[in-house]
Amino acid sequence: MKRKAYERELALLQVELVHLQQWVVASGAKVCIVFEGRDTAGKGGVIKRITERVSPRVFRTVALPAPTEREKSQMYVQRYMAHFPAAGEVVIFDRSWYNRAGVERVMGFCSDEQATRFLQLTPAVERAMVDSGIHLLKYWLEVSPDEQTRRLQA
Repeated sequence: MKRKAYERELALLQVELVHLQQWVVASGAKVCIVFEGRDTAGKGGVIKRITERVSPRVFRTVALPAPTEREKSQMYVQRYMAHFPAAGEVVIFDRSWYNRAGVERVMGFCSDEQATRFLQLTPAVERAMVDSGIHLLKYWLEVSPDEQTRRLQA
């Protein structure tokens, strides 16, 4: 897509995000958006475009660092729950609890058994989120291996 067309389309989409923001505040909706994907897939860029024209009092981004020793001793999803949205909020996770089955397993921060247990429990946790009124949206962003290499080298 050419730059001018991209900017025009982006402006239209950002207007829709402002409409979403107004709906979230007026209705008291709770929205949780999860962005996952490999490094350089564009998660940060998408989140930046989403949040650049909306209120930070409504849209909040969460990108958690590595867990502390205290957090390592807690129930795994507990550190994420503290950031779940209240009424009238949109919370965007730049990576999420899915790190357990992906990054942490691959990097040796959790065992295969822990990753398997996580995958067994996650549907019930997410069902509880939705049952509590949270609108849960999950996105996986992907680029080709060649594009990922190009971005990493740049």
